[in-house]
Amino acid sequence: MTHRFQLAQFNIGRLVAPLDSPAVSAFVERLDEINALAERSPGFVWRLKADDGMPSSYLRPYDDDRVVVTLSVWESVESLEHFVYKSLHAELFKRRRDWFEHLRDATLALWWIPAGHLPGIDEAKRRLAHLAEHGPSQFAFTFKTVQPPDEPWLRAFDWSTFEPCPG
Repeated sequence: MTHRFQLAQFNIGRLVAPLDSPAVSAFVERLDEINALAERSPGFVWRLKADDGMPSSYLRPYDDDRVVVTLSVWESVESLEHFVYKSLHAELFKRRRDWFEHLRDATLALWWIPAGHLPGIDEAKRRLAHLAEHGPSQFAFTFKTVQPPDEPWLRAFDWSTFEPCPG
């Protein structure tokens, strides 16, 4: 099914220990499995990977080696919600406090993109920061504050203000 707009999602987390620490090894050991599950899930479109093909969890877009990120695109809010809360991913999600610190600021941003657009880290970071500073809007929202796609707003948006995704 072809959609005019797709859902981008960006989330961050700060690990309780470095990525190579035994304290987070149960999380790290499941990354390939969960990423493969995402790629097989209905509604999955794309996910950012590191240059060497490693999961985006190995990218360091923040000045903190313990902050890990995920950036992906889905056909709908429902398809992403199903993956997050109703697939094997939910098992890891329930254990997130074992591996991640509680952060006060926003850790998840969702936003609509034109089908075929690949968001980059610059775009994702700016959307998350905007959500934290201004709250939910068409620019960025959460599962609890989903905004339906505003087609005129999305068509008029200047997508060139973001650095393009290298992938």
